[in-house]
Amino acid sequence: MSDSEKMDVCHDGTESEDESVAENENESPVKKDVYLPGKPLEEGEELVCDQSAYVMLHQARTGAPCLSFDVIEDNLGVNRENFPLTCYIVAGTQGHQNHVNNVVVMKLHNLHKTIEEEDEEDDELSDNEDEIQEPKFAAASIKHQGGVNRIRSYKYNNITLAASWSELGRVNIWDLTEQLQAVDDGELLKVYNNQNKSHSTKPLFTFSGHQKEGFSMDWSPTMPGVLATGDCRRDIHIWTPSESNSWSVDQRPLIGHTDSVEDLQWSPEERHVLASCSVDRTIRIWDTRSSPNEACKLIVKEAHKNDVNVINWNKGEPFILSGGDDGFLHIWDLRSIRSEKPLASFKHHLGPITTVEWSPVDPAVFASGGEDNQIALWDLSVEKEDEPSSEDIEDLPPQLMFIHQGQTNIKELHWHPQLTNVIISTAESGFNIFRTISF
Repeated sequence: MSDSEKMDVCHDGTESEDESVAENENESPVKKDVYLPGKPLEEGEELVCDQSAYVMLHQARTGAPCLSFDVIEDNLGVNRENFPLTCYIVAGTQGHQNHVNNVVVMKLHNLHKTIEEEDEEDDELSDNEDEIQEPKFAAASIKHQGGVNRIRSYKYNNITLAASWSELGRVNIWDLTEQLQAVDDGELLKVYNNQNKSHSTKPLFTFSGHQKEGFSMDWSPTMPGVLATGDCRRDIHIWTPSESNSWSVDQRPLIGHTDSVEDLQWSPEERHVLASCSVDRTIRIWDTRSSPNEACKLIVKEAHKNDVNVINWNKGEPFILSGGDDGFLHIWDLRSIRSEKPLASFKHHLGPITTVEWSPVDPAVFASGGEDNQIALWDLSVEKEDEPSSEDIEDLPPQLMFIHQGQTNIKELHWHPQLTNVIISTAESGFNIFRTISF
């Protein structure tokens, strides 16, 4: 990858359209219908993106698919809505060979609003104007041993770090200072890319104490530098920072899960409180101040019918959101979690759920994505009406506000905490960055 690579506008399938286009004004216009996932296409129908449903919609690709990424906190301000937009992310590749994988720091900038067809007809852009509005993409890579199962960024002592889970069973901590400087300066990036071919950046710290590879990790938002990592064996280890860019990792794992730990989430408010989910179908709440064999304080024994893949802690309400292989979304109220009954449940996804996240600005809104190649946006404040507004959507939950499609095998999504209502998602087919008209 190089700084000359550009982002492409993404074309997602959100409408079905008959492919027989009218050749003159006397012929009937093309009929467009809302497409719902799982609906078979009739002969002559094709899926096209309804650009009018998006405030912004762009796509980016890297050489190898990145199945995990995280948003990097920047210094450009919060609640940003004025276009063009800029964001920074860090991602990890999953290449076919261990030695060709990378941690990739990316700058996505010059992100303009989506131009609707009517706008193009009324005011056609000149070649120069079109070039000005073209989104830009700059990337600086770090060689990584083994595919990156998961990656999480964190700002510690004013330094941007990233923790990466390697499929080789190791967890690395990286200092991203040099890479962030490079993607901000074209000349520095050229020098960096030339130098990076001859040497490898070393991680600040590496932990090899896990018995198997893993996917779960989370930095604590209340305890600076504290990290939790979980593996496919069932073990969870707690990291605490020490001097000289190092960490002390408790070799005694938290005891409780009986199968792979799929996700971890620190409480956004309570220090030492950690949530986890597992292939053993449980969700557990831990107090890490206790000894490892006594740290588990609450258990939801049958949280899902199958593997519990992902959880996310609401930052404004005492709720945890979970998604599983059974395709269900459950919302758990921590005030009544001992009953082991979810506060609310939704079944819309047609396959395993691989990613969930609450909105950082509205505690009633969340997004979910899965192997059915769709991202769903939900609003819990919406109540069911007595009469559905359309036959096409009468079977959908009223809280389901938007369905985003066009990516293959969606792995992870994040709301950007500084760009209002902007979502970034990654899949085997690449990245999407978008904002819908729904929020």
